[in-house]
Amino acid sequence: MAEIHHQVGIQGSLGDIYHALTTDDGLSTWWTTDTQGAGDVGSVIHFRFDGNGPEFAVTELLPNKLVRWSHSGTMPEEWMGTEITFRLQQKTDQVMVHFSHTQWQSATDFMAHCSTKWGVFMLSLKDAIETGKGRPFPDDIQIDHT
Repeated sequence: MAEIHHQVGIQGSLGDIYHALTTDDGLSTWWTTDTQGAGDVGSVIHFRFDGNGPEFAVTELLPNKLVRWSHSGTMPEEWMGTEITFRLQQKTDQVMVHFSHTQWQSATDFMAHCSTKWGVFMLSLKDAIETGKGRPFPDDIQIDHT
């Protein structure tokens, strides 16, 4: 199995970061502006990018510590069966966000694209918390010309 990992340090509170990972309005500040369904364990979050996009079931929440989702839809196909985890770790002057997207069947060009985009969106999360303005889709940084 292949995996994507990123780590970013954010100057902000654990509560603010947890909120950005667990609520519709929080998620829409850094990933995609079209987000619906965030909530407790068992909720299914619908993320839309120009009308299409993945759905993730919330499978684990430890307030201010851990957020875990499992892919729950059919888009994109290579994400089927994958899992996303955000681990939050308080440091002296920042919160470390440890991101992982695991259970990929194989390392592909699409996975490489997603790894770069996840890096873009982790920086968007950082900006959303530190400056109040992230870069969610459709205003995210483009990494190719397709």
